[in-house]
Amino acid sequence: MSPTNATSSEPIGAPSLYAAFDRYPSSKGAAVHIREFADTLFESCGGGLLHVLGGEDLPSYQREVDEHGRTVEIVRFTESIPNLLDRVDAYGRQLAAVAAAHRNTLKLVHVRDPWSAAPLLLGDAPATDPAPRSRAPLVFEVNGLPSIELPYAYPGLGERTLTKVRQLEVACLEGAAAIVTPSAVLAERLRALAPAAAPITVVRNGAKLPDELPPRPEQAPARYIVYVGALQPWQGIDTLLAALRRLADLDVQLVVCSATPPKRARPWRRLAARLGVEDRVDWHFKVPHREVAAWLTHAELSVAPLSDCARNVDQGCCPLKVLESMAAGTAVIASDLAVTRELVVDGEHGRLVPPDRPAELARAIRVALELPELTAAQGRAAQGHVRRSLTWQHSRDALGAVYEEVAQEPRSGGDAR
Repeated sequence: MSPTNATSSEPIGAPSLYAAFDRYPSSKGAAVHIREFADTLFESCGGGLLHVLGGEDLPSYQREVDEHGRTVEIVRFTESIPNLLDRVDAYGRQLAAVAAAHRNTLKLVHVRDPWSAAPLLLGDAPATDPAPRSRAPLVFEVNGLPSIELPYAYPGLGERTLTKVRQLEVACLEGAAAIVTPSAVLAERLRALAPAAAPITVVRNGAKLPDELPPRPEQAPARYIVYVGALQPWQGIDTLLAALRRLADLDVQLVVCSATPPKRARPWRRLAARLGVEDRVDWHFKVPHREVAAWLTHAELSVAPLSDCARNVDQGCCPLKVLESMAAGTAVIASDLAVTRELVVDGEHGRLVPPDRPAELARAIRVALELPELTAAQGRAAQGHVRRSLTWQHSRDALGAVYEEVAQEPRSGGDAR
């Protein structure tokens, strides 16, 4: 699902709607997830509409017929509003209006976050619009909980605001016809949060196996380990840099491939300088996702040093960086958390080490580099594990089964307006 040409500004009646409070397309892993899941929805319904964030010269509206003959529309929210909650509110109003315009044709609605679920499940229909609301069932995809994640980005948020966000999350969970989430850890959290909610299905992130060996990146060092992903505090970049300091005797570079702009790395680059490892880190920013596989494939190993924090422990996740490393056939060293144990078998696909312990991480990296044959065998085993159960096709099949089940149920909840 990759419509690129704006052919009309006049919307048509869409049979399905996928909404996400994320920019699409982008170099972030979230965009890969959106592409795969939205395409699964459109395949199930014979076409549809994608409502996402815009920016960076992306058009506000696109429409085209894809290679399968399905009509796909994209509507983007493009208002520049600095305050997050004000931006969420404006986004929700636009989404509600878009859904209302398609109420007579929508068969199924899929939303990726509570900011998209709330205006469709909880908002009031416009008083001036006498048309009956759509009874299209709504599938609520929960990749994370804002009540847990927001304090990291906005530490000044008051408890009163966070309480309202938690109440919103529960209301959306209880109003959805079905819930999908990428990890068993998060599924357990959601069941405790909203016992009266609809059934929860774990649909893990997936990875694409390479069709052929990608060429070695021109800028790649002779020997390197790689970190792929964002640079938020919960990713454990500080632990990784501290571990690198303990590996000063090894002739190996750390390559950081991030989808974020350079300014996001300033705190970590200052830390690298304080630790004396700045010359051993190669930073690459806004790396297109299509280039990630090459960096992973030609690395000695990859690292995913997730921190022991509420974002990773209480909420859980399904780290795409781990899956994509495994798909590339590169052994991964990751933090030993419940959510990574869902993907990686310690000693078989790589190593799991205690989080937030630079000495333990450094020791695991050293052993992996000193035993290259064992590490290569772990990478091959990891790739086989992905092939058997963790490709995007596995994810799409699981999601398609949810759609099929929801479509067969009486439409008594999950109203999309």
